[in-house]
Amino acid sequence: MERSLTSASSAPGALPREGDVRHAPGRGLAAVRIWLLVVAAMIIAMVVVGGATRLTESGLSITEWKPIHGTIPPLTDAEWQEEFLKYQQIPQFKLMNPDMDLSGFKFIFWWEWSHRLLGRVIGLVFAVPLVFFWWRGCLPRRLRWPLAGLFALGGLQGVVGWWMVASGLVERTEVSQYRLAIHLTLACLLLAAVVWVAEGLAPPRRRSAALPSRVPTMALVIVAAVLVQIFLGGLVAGLRAGWTFNTWPLIDGTLVPGNLFVQQPWWVNLFENPLTVQFDHRMVAYGVFLLALVHAVRSRGTAAATGAWGLFAAVTAQATLGVLALVHMVPLSLGLAHQFGAVVVLTIAVAHARHTVPVSAT
Repeated sequence: MERSLTSASSAPGALPREGDVRHAPGRGLAAVRIWLLVVAAMIIAMVVVGGATRLTESGLSITEWKPIHGTIPPLTDAEWQEEFLKYQQIPQFKLMNPDMDLSGFKFIFWWEWSHRLLGRVIGLVFAVPLVFFWWRGCLPRRLRWPLAGLFALGGLQGVVGWWMVASGLVERTEVSQYRLAIHLTLACLLLAAVVWVAEGLAPPRRRSAALPSRVPTMALVIVAAVLVQIFLGGLVAGLRAGWTFNTWPLIDGTLVPGNLFVQQPWWVNLFENPLTVQFDHRMVAYGVFLLALVHAVRSRGTAAATGAWGLFAAVTAQATLGVLALVHMVPLSLGLAHQFGAVVVLTIAVAHARHTVPVSAT
């Protein structure tokens, strides 16, 4: 009986049974990992399209949240006119775009519609395989409810997205920088969690053996620092701070400007003063760069060295993109490249950190 069960569970093309995932040849877990990496790639695309909606001022073009009905765009001239009329009622049109015609509206509408549609597609790509893999017993028990939690977090991200849009529909001509930064950071937390789980399913030969404790510790610190930097990048985008003080390495003619805390109370400057927000974004960028360099140097002679130097190279490229975007006043191409670079750095940092964690701890 035991022999027949073993033969059945290892038959070519067979998926692992409930409870025997650990002892399966790995085909089921490999499929789960590929699925999660596809989801991660789609989240990266989502973040980039979201950046495009911000840079093109498209985020307020759809003034209603219709999770189901909103999947279908306007199909007739009358429907387009109806959508355009709704946009004409908000402050952004009245104060910023009073001369916009229907053609211009369609341009910003398609960006926002694509952003929302991609979010819906990601939800389906996550949910359907999750149910299938759960049903077929391909998911280790320790991952089932955490993955369900990630699906719920994705749904929350949609709610936060509308909460962000709603902030710009009544009294403002743009969304709140606080809500924008939260929306962006939550997307990146979701990306980080998906990559973490996926890389935890990598074949053992791709995972690092025991490493000095300083290596995984600093790798995790870098992940946290990158997330902080992304949050600050959201504030910069929300305040359009990248379109001011467009010099480097000096800012406002000096290394440390003197008007960083002109608003009261002082802490408000950290979130609402464009000069302070941009200065903080630069300083944290320097910090991430130094952390990545020190981590690479301290990883020499270990199994994590290649990954650490790859992470440092990605951070260096991203810093270069940031400088170029700044001095050229954030054109769409460089702005999107910089946002794409941010999520690439985060993905590499999370994957690297996951591979430094001892196998026995996972």
